[in-house]
Amino acid sequence: MTDTRSFSLSRLPALATVGIFLVVVVVGFAIFAPNFLTLNNASTIVITASVIMLASLGQLLVVISGGFDLSIGGVLPLSAVTFANLTTAGVPMIAAMAVCLAVGILVGLVHTYFIVHLKINPLITTLATMSITAGLAFTLANGQTLTVPAEAGVLGDRAIGTVPWHVFLMIALVIVMHLLLSHTVLGRRIYMVGGNPEAARLAGVRVTVIGGSVYVFSGFFAAMAGIVTASQLLAASGAMGATTTMQSLAAVVLGGAALTGGRGSVPGAVIGVLLLGVIANGMSILHVPSFYQQVVTGLVLLAAVTLSRIQERARRAA
Repeated sequence: MTDTRSFSLSRLPALATVGIFLVVVVVGFAIFAPNFLTLNNASTIVITASVIMLASLGQLLVVISGGFDLSIGGVLPLSAVTFANLTTAGVPMIAAMAVCLAVGILVGLVHTYFIVHLKINPLITTLATMSITAGLAFTLANGQTLTVPAEAGVLGDRAIGTVPWHVFLMIALVIVMHLLLSHTVLGRRIYMVGGNPEAARLAGVRVTVIGGSVYVFSGFFAAMAGIVTASQLLAASGAMGATTTMQSLAAVVLGGAALTGGRGSVPGAVIGVLLLGVIANGMSILHVPSFYQQVVTGLVLLAAVTLSRIQERARRAA
């Protein structure tokens, strides 16, 4: 029998929907901003979006498992300020990075204890840790912008052409996380826990271990994003990353992740990050004020959540 149902975005896979939207946005900016569709500008978009991509990798795991992490916007500046202080004090860059990553992992372990073991709502827990870590970042920076020694900025140095090393680091981590989610037992169990925790428990999955591990991953990636930001800018402050949490959430939801858990992918998150990066870059070229860009990001997030819910209802009705 021929399917006579009319075309609808609600019937398209989320990845296809955001992919189409990305193409439309790129074409639109290419028409109205002559300098938009150039190799140099494409490189700028990727470089700028790499920090959000790192944060989104951790956020993606948490969202797939059925939670969300609001602390990213606090862990990122705390990591950046810690990196600046340590490298300025003469600590080798690798050792400074290790300390910063340990701080991110520690925050993830704190989330594990309160969210997984004490069953405290992720919203309350991660909002509290965001406030704590952001406050610590401002305290360690004495409310100022710290400088990072040039020798500690290797991640921001150019590797090939105008592309710095941290972009290749980001690409490597994207590939690793895609393989983890798609081809490992841990990845399958993260989806199981997010889709149906009780069924996962009955299937022998250690739900508390899986539920805790995703917050540790998120803390790690938020700290890495802070290191990359400080290394790229050769500066760090407590005000860094103020919008990173919302951007990471918007990116993973745009890419098809469900806030109810059990669904999402690394390729989807990549497209979501690129879409946000293209919008921000295009609006900057058109000289749109930054506060309007924040409004647009919020509207895009709201639209993504709404479309996700419509698509979910369409799947259930099919």
